Amino acid sequence: MTPIEIAEYKQKWMRSKFYPVTLHSDLRTEAKEWCKNQLHKCQWNYTQFTDVYEDTVYFEHKQDQENFSLFLKKIRNNA
Repeated sequence: MTPIEIAEYKQKWMRSKFYPVTLHSDLRTEAKEWCKNQLHKCQWNYTQFTDVYEDTVYFEHKQDQENFSLFLKKIRNNA
């Protein structure tokens, strides 16, 4: 997919149904790295500073949201 096709595809699913996960902004690097390694660019969207010290990742699929949440849980347990 070209960058414009990716953007248009994301806009479609972001308008209808998506699955968000909020996280502390300190985990930004790890979160983005996980998304880049596990998913296609068109399957997730990262928004910084959705609240104070909080970022939000939006997923197209429920299963991706669940897998990401498990990843965050592992990080928190190891900290």
